[in-house]
Amino acid sequence: MATATPRTEPGWRGGWWRGAQRVESPNHGPRPRGTVVDLIVVHSISLPPGVYGGDEVERLFTNRLDWDAHPYFQAIRGIEVSSHFFVRRDGRVLQFVSSARRAWHAGASHWLGRDNCNDFSVGIELEGLEGETFEAPQYQALARLCQALRLRHPIRHIAGHEHIAPGRKQDPGSGFEWARLRQLVGWPTSCFPEATHEGPLGFPADVDRD
Repeated sequence: MATATPRTEPGWRGGWWRGAQRVESPNHGPRPRGTVVDLIVVHSISLPPGVYGGDEVERLFTNRLDWDAHPYFQAIRGIEVSSHFFVRRDGRVLQFVSSARRAWHAGASHWLGRDNCNDFSVGIELEGLEGETFEAPQYQALARLCQALRLRHPIRHIAGHEHIAPGRKQDPGSGFEWARLRQLVGWPTSCFPEATHEGPLGFPADVDRD
């Protein structure tokens, strides 16, 4: 029987991964008692949409975003959200919430017979726009992070936000290469949503295997 107790592994300090820059968010809570963290949820985000490189996502997750700094921010004014991790275009990783805690990333969601995916998942946001492509360093960083999470928690599945909240969310979208991630992590196809099983498994030329 799976245990809800996280494993003690090198590279981690409690629920904080040493490979990420730690930027603590106040937006989190306890996981339900006895919860097994076995799902990774991949998202995409950019603020404003399609604009990269700024600190707006970091400010959003730490409740410091200036709502009047851009017209788009009025549509999300006042929301309090977070993700465990954020992977920038250049592959740098930020962590906002301990993996032992419940971040606020999935919303109303369902996966393999279970509702409320925030309870049993780790959320990873990729800097990007749904439907657009992502950078090679992001795939490499995401794969390393997934491998590290599997050492810390009994991860069994990876899904996109679009798979756990179909019709409501569309990220990371059609530009995300699930076959590429499968190849990089080396996990069986059964770990991924059925909708992502198609696609070539050859490494793109710009991916460094080392």
